[in-house]
Amino acid sequence: MIYLVRHGEAAAGWGQHPDPGLSEKGQAQAEAVALALQDNDIQHALTSPMQRCQETAASFASSSSLQLTIEPRVTEIPTPPNIEDRVTWLRNLMSGNWSDTPDLIQNWRDTLIKTISTLPENTVVFSHFIAINAIVGQLEGSDTVTVFRPDHCSVTQVQPTKSGLKLITRGEEAGTKVL
Repeated sequence: MIYLVRHGEAAAGWGQHPDPGLSEKGQAQAEAVALALQDNDIQHALTSPMQRCQETAASFASSSSLQLTIEPRVTEIPTPPNIEDRVTWLRNLMSGNWSDTPDLIQNWRDTLIKTISTLPENTVVFSHFIAINAIVGQLEGSDTVTVFRPDHCSVTQVQPTKSGLKLITRGEEAGTKVL
């Protein structure tokens, strides 16, 4: 099994800080998901380089004997260089389709999916809302960017098979606001 964990609640929104850490609530969420993951036979742990993912993953690392690997290919979706208002751009992207995105975004998505597809079983990946949506959408055959709204520290499970990844369960859903 591969466990895709969305980071805990960030201390600031997109419009307020480019790489926020976790809020107090986010830290509590990270501690709770670390406990929930303990019952699985996880042997590898990867995290996005973004601070909120690393802080979420740190709770898991401290409760397990695993060392975290920072994996840039599971990071947040990149912002095209000509975008001045990331919040508006992100809102529009989230309500659109992958096929309407620029090459930069499609390449990020392809690299992300390939990376997840080549991971060994029993791996946990601490990542982001849109990244998890990219994977789930691909596995469900959807071109829609937002196919579901994974809650902070929700766990989506995918299973490697001989023919590729198979979606086992989506993580818990909640409303996500882009601030």
